[in-house]
Amino acid sequence: MASREKGEPRQLHPLPRGLVEVYGLIAVLVVLIPEWIADGTLSIGGRASQDPLPMSGPAWKAVPELQLAALSLADLRRFAARMKLIGYAADSRDRLTRRLLRRMKRRLPRRRDAL
Repeated sequence: MASREKGEPRQLHPLPRGLVEVYGLIAVLVVLIPEWIADGTLSIGGRASQDPLPMSGPAWKAVPELQLAALSLADLRRFAARMKLIGYAADSRDRLTRRLLRRMKRRLPRRRDAL
């Protein structure tokens, strides 16, 4: 093996173009086609795959954990501001949800419709 100097770039041998095209075809067959099949299968039931799950029923209105889980992080932060939490902006979603639940449970007898 010939030694090379530290500043000298390493010589790379390119793959033949035909081999690169075969790898691309394999990637399409292995990754993309099953994704398309799965997406088509999910939309057979009549609903589009982008539709959110329906949040109906009494549990979504009565259980605070479910109400908070349905909110985006921006909505959680707005709710934290309304609940007068201190230092909520740096909290992660999980920590903010735990803090909001504690605050809601403390205020529950006084205020039923917090959300």
